Amino acid sequence: MKASELRSMTNAELANKLDDYHQELFNLRFQVATGKLSNTARFGEVKKDVARIKTILRERELAA
Repeated sequence: MKASELRSMTNAELANKLDDYHQELFNLRFQVATGKLSNTARFGEVKKDVARIKTILRERELAA
């Protein structure tokens, strides 16, 4: 997801999205451990999306 799309969301929406990504990371870790993960690039994408959301939330916190 692009940063511009994330910036248009509210803090509550970003928090929900962050929870969803954390759950997906949890599931991906299990898939890696069991050897069931077919798209290994997804793991990196989700981690980067989590970082983007945390960065935007922190920027908003500092601006307030």
